[in-house]
Amino acid sequence: MTGAGGSIGSHLARAILESQPRELILLDSSEQNLHHVFTNLAALSHKATITAVLADVCDAAALKDVLEGHGVETLYHAAAFKHVPLLESNPLAAIRNNAIGTYVLAKAATGCGVAQLLAISTDKAANPRSVLGASKRIAELVLAGLSNSTTRMNSIRFGNVLGTVGSVAPRFIEQIAQGGPVTVTHSEARRYFLTIDESLELVKAAASCAEGGNVFVPEMGEPIQIVELAEYLIRKTGFAPREEIAIEFTGLRPGDKMEEDLVALHERREGKIGCLYRLNTSKLSAREVDDFAADLLKHLERRDLPALIESVCRIVPEYQPGKELLASLSLYSSYSPACSSAASHS
Repeated sequence: MTGAGGSIGSHLARAILESQPRELILLDSSEQNLHHVFTNLAALSHKATITAVLADVCDAAALKDVLEGHGVETLYHAAAFKHVPLLESNPLAAIRNNAIGTYVLAKAATGCGVAQLLAISTDKAANPRSVLGASKRIAELVLAGLSNSTTRMNSIRFGNVLGTVGSVAPRFIEQIAQGGPVTVTHSEARRYFLTIDESLELVKAAASCAEGGNVFVPEMGEPIQIVELAEYLIRKTGFAPREEIAIEFTGLRPGDKMEEDLVALHERREGKIGCLYRLNTSKLSAREVDDFAADLLKHLERRDLPALIESVCRIVPEYQPGKELLASLSLYSSYSPACSSAASHS
C-alpha cells in the first residue's frame, strides 16, 4: 500500500487487513504518517505480518527491494500530492511525485512480477486545468500503457472524499467551531463527493476486474454545490447559516475549476462493472510511455519548468494551464508560448 499514511491509504490498509492477507506492507515517505498508521494497525488483532517501509515512490531501488523481497502480489497506489493551489506553485514536485512516481512504481511492479496494481486517481484528471489534474492524467496513461498480461494495472477516478485531510468538510467544521466565518471559494462551485466507506467499496470493485489497462469511474449522481454543504454542516451543528455563522466567498484558487468532470470531452463511458464504468479513453503504447517519461525526467533534472510544461501539454493535449502558472512561465527567458494557446480556449 503506497501512501499508506494518508487518509485514503490508511483506511484502505485497514480494510485490506480485514481480508487476512499473508503480509501487509505499508509504504509512505512521511515518517510521522507511517508511524501513526503502523502503530494503529499493529495494535489490532490479526494474523498478518505488517511491515512499515519508509520510502519514496520515485526510489526505484527501494521499490525493487520491497516488491521482490516480500513477494508482493497486489499493489494499491494511493501515494500522491493532492492540494491544487500548492501544486500550482510547485509544479516540478507535482510532476515528479504523481507522474514519475507512478511510472517508477509501474516499472518496478512489472519487473518484479506483481500481479495487480490499482491506483487511486481523481476527477481532476478529466479535462485538467491544474498541474494536479495533468499529473494524475499522466499517471493514468502510464498504467494503461504499461499494463500487460503478467501485471494488470488499472486506475479509478474519485471525486472529493469527505473526511480526508485537506477536504472541505473538516475545514468547515473547524471554522464553525471557531464561530465562523465559513469560507467557500464560489457560490456556484460544485464538486462530486464520496464518503470513505463508499470509496473503499469502489476500490474493491475495481480490484475485482480481471483485465488491465482501464480507467474506471463510479456512478456519482449529480455534483453538489459546496455552499450547500457548508449550510448543511452549519445547520447540523445547531446554527443558522448566514445569521449565526457567516459564509464568505473567497474566489476560485489557482488551478480550481467551477465544476469538476468525471469524464473528459474525448472520453465516453462503456462496459459497466458493478457500480463502475470503464472509460473509452486515449491510450499510449509502452514505448510511448517510456519515451515521454524520459523526456519529463530530463526536464525535471534540469529544473526546466517551461520545457516540462510544454511536454505535459503534448502528453495531455486537453490540459489547459492556469493563468497563474502561465504568468510564472513568462518570467523564464526560454519560455515558449505553445501552452498558452491551449489556455486561451478555457
